Amino acid sequence: MNIATLNHPVAENITRIIEERGFKQRCIAEKAGYSVQAFNDMLNGRKIIKISDVPIIAKALETTVNDLYKSH
Repeated sequence: MNIATLNHPVAENITRIIEERGFKQRCIAEKAGYSVQAFNDMLNGRKIIKISDVPIIAKALETTVNDLYKSH
């Protein structure tokens, strides 16, 4: 199993919410306390999104943890 598979659907939902709301990935990364590179690595399957990362990212996106785990 690769990292992208482990991060699915959370990474997909983060990306979708960023696009739908017109956010900049850089702003969300900074708001969540991640470097732009680390955040990008999470979204692109190069770094695991840990369970502890999800509420931090959800707060930065002004959404819920459940929204990040939803399967569409």
